[in-house]
Formats: sequence, C-alpha cells, structure tokens
Amino acid sequence: MPSEKIMEQKKAQVAELSEQIKNSVAGVLVSYKGINVANDTKLRKELREKEVKYSVVKNSLLRLAFENAGLGDLITNLEGPTALALSKNDLVAAAKILCDYAANDKSKTFEIKAGFVEGRAISKVEVDNLAKLPSKEVLVAQVLGGLNAPITGFVGVLNANLRGLVVALNAIAEKKSA
Repeated sequence: MPSEKIMEQKKAQVAELSEQIKNSVAGVLVSYKGINVANDTKLRKELREKEVKYSVVKNSLLRLAFENAGLGDLITNLEGPTALALSKNDLVAAAKILCDYAANDKSKTFEIKAGFVEGRAISKVEVDNLAKLPSKEVLVAQVLGGLNAPITGFVGVLNANLRGLVVALNAIAEKKSA
C-alpha cells in the first residue's frame, strides 16, 4: 500500500496533467516503443520548436487525467508504452510532426494511437487526416487571398474604366485644340 505522501504526489500529478489537457487545443497519444535515443532527442527538439509539450506518462495517471478532463473515450488506447504530445495553440503541429515521424520510422514500431481536438476524442485515422491539413497561417492566407481576389478584380475594372475615360477625354481635348 503506497504511503499517504506518495498518494498526494500522484493526485497532484493527475491534477496538473488534467489542467494541461484542458488547456490544450489538441493532443496526440503515441506508442513510442522502438525509438532510439538519437531519434527521440531529434523528435523532442522538433516538437519543442513548435511549442508542443511531449512527455511519457504512466497509463494509470493518464487514465485518471483523461477522466477528469472529460476525455474518457481515450482510455481504451492506454496500453503499452504511451507518450502524450500537447499543443496549446496549434491544432495540427503535434499531429503533423508525429505522423511524419511514424510514417518515416523504418522499424514501424512508433505508432499513433489516438488524439483529441478541442475537448473531443479523435481516432488514429482522424489524427492522420488532421496532420494532412495546412497550418493555420496557410489557411488564413488562403482565406484572405480568396477575400482579396474580388476586391482586386473590382479595382482593376474601375481602373480600366477610368483609363478609358481619360483616353477619351484626352482624344476630345486634342481634337478640339487642333
């Protein structure tokens, strides 16, 4: 039977993990077995650069944290070695990096288990689909480009009409002066 002090530490860990999950817009669960130290270090660096928190968590603590965070659907994925990647800002960063690594893993032992987006559990297939989406910046640029296109066309039409009017007035002025 664990001591009272250890139980309090574990409760604190679960509470902290629950808060991190609740404050994240997206997360991905992976089975990390088979990854060597060099690749793990490279993967962690890439995740840090995108502000994704990646950590190995005991399944028992993660199970309690998911229940507290309202993501009980993910509990069925908690078997074997499990790592959790959490992103507070970017919906696709963790999925992109981890799916890319899993696809290029020669040993095929590193695999995506499941994930969540804005408080809703998603399957492995949905995580793969999420990874294929362009980043938020690209999507915003595409929307703004789509909104800007009609305005640019309208300005072009107005300029052409004004240019035509100026040419006509110039021709009339030259004819009258001659």
